[in-house]
Amino acid sequence: MSGILISWLVITIAVLVAAHLVPGIRVASLGSALIGAAVLGIVNAVVRPILVLLTLPLTIVTLGLFLFVINALMFLLAGSIFGGFQVDSFWPALLGSLIVTVVSYVAGSLLA
Repeated sequence: MSGILISWLVITIAVLVAAHLVPGIRVASLGSALIGAAVLGIVNAVVRPILVLLTLPLTIVTLGLFLFVINALMFLLAGSIFGGFQVDSFWPALLGSLIVTVVSYVAGSLLA
């Protein structure tokens, strides 16, 4: 249970970092970042596997680069579900998803 909470806090920090660095991403408050990170986690757990399976041929043809597009779409979807976490368009979503991935990886490797 504590692993889930730590992961949630790491993703929350990553969302705050992305909102600070990317002009098209806005987070209203720390509470909004917490809820936005939870929504992002739920979207990644439910919708992302379905999209990965449906786009598997395209992912294979692009040698996995299409997964960046899927991650950006998940980030954009999470931003459209919750009002306190806003993502303007695809390009800020792509940059934001890359930042969240990098920050989560670095924090995960430091905590492990």
